[in-house]
Amino acid sequence: MDVLHERCVGLDVSKKDAKACGRTPSMKRRGLFTTETTTWGSTTNAVLALRDHLLAARVTLVVIEATSDYWKPFYYLLAEGLNVILVNARQVKNLPGRKTDV
Repeated sequence: MDVLHERCVGLDVSKKDAKACGRTPSMKRRGLFTTETTTWGSTTNAVLALRDHLLAARVTLVVIEATSDYWKPFYYLLAEGLNVILVNARQVKNLPGRKTDV
């Protein structure tokens, strides 16, 4: 059985910011989903604002893709209220499907 999270976010973390792509159920039609991509800064206040935004959107899963040590502030600050998974960027790029860097 595949697990499907209705409200999830993928983060691509870099040195100066993070791109967050969120997937939530559509309000217009049942069974459809909407996606929203936003950019958040890497300062502590920006990460806390991101956490508040994700909690308000009732996100159930956050997946972080990062290289180097840039993921650490995002992981530790977001893990206080959300289910956070850190993934290896090399393994994510090998998944089938169309992806862009954002």
